[in-house]
Amino acid sequence: MFFLLSKILFYAIMPITWLLALLLAAVVVRRPVWSRRLLLAFAGLFVLLTNGALINEALLAWELPPVRLGQLPPHADAGVLLTGITKTGKPPHDRVYLNTGADRFTNALWLYRAGRIGRIIVSGGSGEVGGSDSGRSEAAELASLLRLAGVPQQDILLEERSRNTRENALYTQQLLAQHPEMKSLVLVTSAFHQRRALGCFRQVGLHPIAFPAGYYSGGRKATPGYWLLPDSGALDKWGILLHEIAGYVVYKVLGYC
Repeated sequence: MFFLLSKILFYAIMPITWLLALLLAAVVVRRPVWSRRLLLAFAGLFVLLTNGALINEALLAWELPPVRLGQLPPHADAGVLLTGITKTGKPPHDRVYLNTGADRFTNALWLYRAGRIGRIIVSGGSGEVGGSDSGRSEAAELASLLRLAGVPQQDILLEERSRNTRENALYTQQLLAQHPEMKSLVLVTSAFHQRRALGCFRQVGLHPIAFPAGYYSGGRKATPGYWLLPDSGALDKWGILLHEIAGYVVYKVLGYC
């Protein structure tokens, strides 16, 4: 039930949903004065939500900052790579399709190749309501790419049951209980997701080092265009950020992080 409600919440807090609701209300309402006010509210909210500088500043405030390789310990026992970056419903299923969060994968592979992590734990079952169309977990999908990239099978551990961040932490903790030799961890997930992920892992007794990847924010620019020009991708970024903040608050209330 919690998994399904989280999916419903995602659509309820999308900015495009608010804009469509205002536009529909302006059309349906019978009083012209209220119709004009709703249209003005729609226009004002649209201008704010498509401003690239506003969403970038909000993301810079929320995302954890990048971690330099030199800031990590010389060697950690394992890196935990959280999934949620594959398109499991895309046919044909003879390959792996990555989405905009692919930096999670490339950063985990980079850490392994640089000798900063000894093994890679891939955590994630399926984030789809009806399960994966391919019949494979997201962890298995990414593991196949890791093997193609030259990571030996013995250095890859899979956690294939989790469907959300809390379960990522809970089931990874259970997996690590079978491998007491692995004590130090580096957590690799998207920068906007690191706060909630770290909280969940700490709640189950794990204390990984954060290694944020996949940034939606960019650098600030002292130009008029940065502050004034609309950004076609701003609405999507607001949706991602608001969904994550809502998830963080819910997890805090429930004691998950």
